Amino acid sequence: MPLSLIKGQYRILRTEPDGDSIRFVPDDPDAFTKLRLKARVNRAGGAQLRLDAIDALETHYTPAAHGGSPLHQPLHLAHAAGARLLDLLGFRDVRRDGETVVEASPERTPGHILTRFADKYGRPVSFAFAGTAGQEDLSPVFVDAALLRQSANHRLVAEGLAYPTFYSKLFPDLREELTAAAGKARAAAAGVWADDVTTSGGTIEAVADLGERLVLLPKLFRRLADYFALGGGDPSLDGFAEFLAARDDRLFVISDAHATGLDTIVEVTGRSVRMTRPPEDLIFIEA
Repeated sequence: MPLSLIKGQYRILRTEPDGDSIRFVPDDPDAFTKLRLKARVNRAGGAQLRLDAIDALETHYTPAAHGGSPLHQPLHLAHAAGARLLDLLGFRDVRRDGETVVEASPERTPGHILTRFADKYGRPVSFAFAGTAGQEDLSPVFVDAALLRQSANHRLVAEGLAYPTFYSKLFPDLREELTAAAGKARAAAAGVWADDVTTSGGTIEAVADLGERLVLLPKLFRRLADYFALGGGDPSLDGFAEFLAARDDRLFVISDAHATGLDTIVEVTGRSVRMTRPPEDLIFIEA
């Protein structure tokens, strides 16, 4: 099945783009409606994208039960992913106030996306490309590995700046290409892979360890952050397995050909937590 091409512009002023999400405004303000995507759009028809098949370290994540400031993962890597995404899409001399972009050259860049659905938050799940496309706007485009390699998504995985994170609507051949790219980045200890503890295990003595020290799959970070927020900052992992089971994040383990829950592949030993399967061996079920 092909994806739909949408031409437009990336706009970042007064927004908080990170390594896997950015604002995109179609040339046709009704583009998402015409394609029957349930996107949450502004007055110009623009939407916040979620880049498909990747997950960059969090720069500002706020758990539902958290009453304070947003939480983050190690910022040198989180910011490196965000900076590289903007660079790939043509932005230079980007200046931020905190996480908010207040200056960039140019202020907007031409680009196009390939998408076919929006997530539950109204974000079009997309492959992002810089520049113009030769095909007609809103036309169907077959995406193969060669085209995927031109996307910002693929480049971030290949450079080790984002984790491969697959959901059930991703086509198998594209998943295989991204798995191969991630494998090369891991072998080279590039980016996150130099310090990744997703499967080796990370020790949490204090909640601050989660954001300041541990490099792990953002999906696991978000669940840990949610769990600690409910506990009022208690770093104990004693109830984390039960928390995950109650949340019931469904996934498919590729190597086992088995559908299960996130709780079954997360192992807690004292103050240490790890996943027993690497990220590229998992397909999460889209909510």
